[in-house]
Amino acid sequence: MLHQLIRIALLASGIIITNSPIIASKQSNSPNFLFIFVDDQAWSGTSVPMVKGNQLSRTPGYNMPNLEKMAANGMVFSQAYAGHPKCECSRASLLMGRSTTSLNAVDKNSRNWNAPNSASLPNTLKRANPTYRAAHFGKWQWQKSPESMGYDASDGITMNEDGDTSDPRDPKQTFGITQRATAYMQKQVNEGHPFYLQLSFYAVHAKPQALESTLKKYQNLNSNNAIMAAMTEDLDTCIGTLHKEVEKLGISQNTYIIYMADNGMRSQALKGGKALLNEGGIRVPLIISGPRVKPGTYSNAVMVGYDLLATVIDFVNPKTQLPQGTEGGSWKPVLMNAGAGTVKRPIERLVFHHDVEIEHPQTAMRKGDLKLLHYWDTKQNFLYDLSTDLREQNNLASAKPELTEELLNELKAHVKAGLGEQKFNQLESGQLPTSTKPNQRQGGKRGGGGKGNGAGNGAGNGGGNGGGNGNGSGSEIGHRLLGAMSQ
Repeated sequence: MLHQLIRIALLASGIIITNSPIIASKQSNSPNFLFIFVDDQAWSGTSVPMVKGNQLSRTPGYNMPNLEKMAANGMVFSQAYAGHPKCECSRASLLMGRSTTSLNAVDKNSRNWNAPNSASLPNTLKRANPTYRAAHFGKWQWQKSPESMGYDASDGITMNEDGDTSDPRDPKQTFGITQRATAYMQKQVNEGHPFYLQLSFYAVHAKPQALESTLKKYQNLNSNNAIMAAMTEDLDTCIGTLHKEVEKLGISQNTYIIYMADNGMRSQALKGGKALLNEGGIRVPLIISGPRVKPGTYSNAVMVGYDLLATVIDFVNPKTQLPQGTEGGSWKPVLMNAGAGTVKRPIERLVFHHDVEIEHPQTAMRKGDLKLLHYWDTKQNFLYDLSTDLREQNNLASAKPELTEELLNELKAHVKAGLGEQKFNQLESGQLPTSTKPNQRQGGKRGGGGKGNGAGNGAGNGGGNGGGNGNGSGSEIGHRLLGAMSQ
């Protein structure tokens, strides 16, 4: 009785009562965005199947209960793409909301982007709503600073090697990044600011690192598989920490959490791997949870990393004019419609380009269910219908020459408009600068499948950017561990 009287008195005094340890009453109704960006994770590199019921689209040997919970509470996308098959350019594409060709950021040495810093996601977000704050923690990988792109807080200009730590309590900086993120969320909630927070984890990129206590759980595996599985579990532990903090802060009903990888990797499920434009190199895991996202749903909508800018702005202030040249479209209609529908973009094509450190300079374009892959040096064309040929086994180019030519002309026009006539002519002639020549052959001895994801997803951590063009047997080790997986 006394407790009820005290409660009534507090309410009469205007004091808000809440069961949350921290009150989020200062925050506006504008949504928060927590973007978990994982490094070098295959489409099938999590314990969550990207296609419902398809065991090849997951790695059952990995322990990721927190990501599984996120998927159960949110939406899983079977056809999500990174903007590029390697780290740097994929990140630039996502940051600026356009394909790497249109941005003129097709390799890690690209400097003269076809977009000003003001067109970045954080800067555009602040124009849409000046009350927002933005932070980036983890791997950055460009010489342009996070602050110049509109981030209020960051770890600075960081590279791959910054993730390799000597602190046994913070392998791959996974736990440190998470701690900085929770502190940042607390600060923004206390100050009443909605936020965009990007966590660019170094995991699961080589070289693998994990907590010793986690690694002991996998001592029955060989060292390669054990440490990859342990590193993945550490990442999942931090995903759980982030979710708990969102709950603790009382902002779960106003926060979208997005989980995505920066590029694909070699796996049993798809052809190719990192650095290549077959599906293995560019198709990635994508899981989203948040307000009005129907729990436990799967979507076949085609998504791409450079949609994120348009998506965030659509949620925050749909009347905002997007920067000129934006190619991405908003995921909001699909997210609010139980995964049904399509993403509407200014142009009805996805374009991917890579011409360094690989045997064949190449461009791929997806339009509808059709995908055209073009080798600039050999002039070979590969046309696939992804609705029936996910593994890219049946090349339709010779059977459909007119369609192939039509798509090729569109692909070339896109590349020429973005990269300029000089670079386009170099591609057409096959006379690329010496710096673009491969330092290894695709799928060569070094790495075999790139920086693979161990149990089921790669042939090892040896490194290298190759991955081969065939399906290969990068998951052979995983088979020995897990037994044959049914399709």
